[in-house]
Parts: sequence; C-alpha cells; structure tokens
Amino acid sequence: MIKGSQVYQVVEAMAPLYTSAALGYASVRWFRVFSSEQCAGINRFVALYAVPALIFEMVSTNDIYKMNGRLVAADTLQKVALLLGLAAWALWERSRCRERGGTKPWVSSPLQWVVTCCSVAALPNAIVIGVALLSGLYGPVAREFVKQIVIMQFCIWYNVVIFLYEYMAAARRASSAPAPGGSARISPSPPVEAVAAENGAGSTNANGASNIAAERPQELAVNIENTELATAAAPAARDGLPDGTATTTSEEVSAPAPSMKQVVWMAVKKVLQIPNTYASLLGIFWALISFKYGIVMPKIIADSLFTIRTTAVGLGMFSSGTFIARQSRLVPCGYKTASFAMILKFLVGPVAMLLASLAVGIHGTFLRIVVVQAALPLSLTSFVYAEEYKVYPDIMSTGVILAMFISLPVAILYSILLEL
Repeated sequence: MIKGSQVYQVVEAMAPLYTSAALGYASVRWFRVFSSEQCAGINRFVALYAVPALIFEMVSTNDIYKMNGRLVAADTLQKVALLLGLAAWALWERSRCRERGGTKPWVSSPLQWVVTCCSVAALPNAIVIGVALLSGLYGPVAREFVKQIVIMQFCIWYNVVIFLYEYMAAARRASSAPAPGGSARISPSPPVEAVAAENGAGSTNANGASNIAAERPQELAVNIENTELATAAAPAARDGLPDGTATTTSEEVSAPAPSMKQVVWMAVKKVLQIPNTYASLLGIFWALISFKYGIVMPKIIADSLFTIRTTAVGLGMFSSGTFIARQSRLVPCGYKTASFAMILKFLVGPVAMLLASLAVGIHGTFLRIVVVQAALPLSLTSFVYAEEYKVYPDIMSTGVILAMFISLPVAILYSILLEL
C-alpha cells in the first residue's frame, strides 16, 4: 500500500511545477504582464534551446546497450494495439453511420480520428511531469525508465505521427487535384501564424480555431509541448500546407497525386525541421560512443548544456500556464468530447499499457512505473502537431488543459490500485 510519505513526496516534487504554471497563468490572465508576442518568445527559447538540451541530456545519459527489452516491447505493443483497435472501431462506426445516414467525425476522416485518439491515449508528457511525479513515487529508478520512454517517443512515435499527418495532408491535396483537363480554384488564405509551442503560445476558441500570435510568414515557427515541451516547425507560406494554405491567389492547379515516395520524403523533411529530432539523434549517437568506449563529455560542454537545460522545466511549466490562460474557454471541444478524451487518456491508455506489460512479463515496481507513466498528462507536442496540421486541435487543447489538472490524483490512484 502506498504510504502517506510517498504521497507527500509526489506533492513535494510536483508543487514547484504547478507553482510555475500558476504564475504563468496569472501573468497573462490577471496581471497582463506578457503579451502574446512575448509569450511566443519564451516558447521559442524553450523549444529551440531548453527542451532539446533536456532531451539530449536524458537520451545521452541512458545506456542504449542496456535498454530494457520488455519496456520497449510493452511500449510498442501498447501503441500498435491502440492504433489497430482504434482503426477497427472507427471503420466499424463509419460503416454503421453510413448505413443510418449519420454524420460523425470518423465518417469523413477515420484516419484523422484514429491519430487523434491514439495521441491522446498513448503519448504522455514524460520529460518534465513524468520525471518529477514518478521519481516522487518510486525514487531514482523511475528516472531511468522515463529516459527509455522518452527515447521511444521522440525517436520513433512522434515521427510516426508526423508521417501520418503528412500522408493525410498529401491525400487531401490529391483529392483536391482536378481530373485530367480540369482545373481547381484555390482561395487566397491569410499569412501563416506561429503555432502555440509546447506550453503553447496560442489559444483555441470555441470553434476550435487557434488564435495564435502571427509571426513572419517566411520564418520557421516553433512551439513547445506541454512540459515535455515539444516542438513542431510550422513551415511558412509554401504550396500545400497541411491546412490547405496556398502561396498563390486564385489560379489553376493541376498537380498529380503524390506518390508514396513523395509522401515519405515530405515527412522526412518535416522531421528534419524539428530541433527535438536532432537532440534525440545526437543523444543516441553520444550514448553509443560514450558507453562503449567510456568517453566522458568535456566539462565545459556538459556545464554549458546544464545551464540551458535547467531552464526547461520551470519555463516549460510557465509556458503551460500562459497557454491555459489564453484559451477562450476551459473546454473548447465541448464537455461530451472532453469526457471521451479523458477516458482515452486516463483509462484506455493505462489499461492498454497494463495489458501489454503483463503480456511481455513485466511485474512489480516496474509494472507500476510503466502504467502510471501512461496516465501522465497529454504531451503538448501532440497538440502542436495537431494545430499545425489542423486535425482536431480543440480536442488536443482540451486534453492538455484538463489532464494537467487531474493527472496528479489519477496517478496516485493508479499507484494505490497497483499496490493492492
């Protein structure tokens, strides 16, 4: 049974994070200390420097040669099972709705709905909140498992999500291409706006539209994720943006449907625009060398990275607070959809991880750690990608906001139940 002292340790570890988030919220909502542009600047620093440095530190100090095979297998099994299960459910519901003449989200866009649901259920905020919460519950050993989860997320699963978003964007462009001899008209569109970074610089209104501080159209716009703060580059003003934006005014278009090779290349280019990708890959490269040959990073470099990465946690949570403060309402996607998202986040995701872990033979404290981490708040990186590609950003926004409020008691509850 979990002890009262353990609960206090969790609260002790989490309180500073929520204090920083509360300060960010108050600074924008009540004190009006920071403008949208200034918040975007904070987000940009965290996205481009602080969070990548934190990811590099976590990945590079993890012994790749001693990665827990069962953890990798359980993590992979959980996400693959969720993807396949959600796909089967969405297709089945679409078939039912078409028979009845209904109009539900998965009728017209089942893949969008599947990616959204899977992101909510299976991509937690492991870097900042995960380390603090799990370390408070289970001690330093939890940090080592979180590192491995971070490696899996940033090196594999976020890239899978990007690929699926790019695939859907390419499919939309292909479907809008005219038949041979025909032409399509593209309406003028407003300048590209900066996406709210991890802890977001934007706000989502009641209609799910994002009110984000506009940045120069030709610059790379980056946003940071929840606490884990992620980044997602929003390339500006180029043909075929994910939201259908075009760089030209009304004119004829006759582009052929892109091939799978082109889709893959677009996804690769997108991945190469994200600082976190470089941080994770460089971290793996250094870990492979340092743990094999016993090489220690020069102190001057290690201290420089330390100085930058220590700002990630505090500023990341601060940005989360500013993100929440800028929402026009707490539940932009509606209470029914929000309830569904919370079921995915705090029930479907952890239960799927529990079953996957048991299937590969994980037990004891290790089992409790992997299940509780699955009940962490939604990664803000997922929101950033959803906002960039305009795929249900209101649901992701709601998942980020509500999950931050209720994740602590839910994590403690799971820890108690798993002790029984």
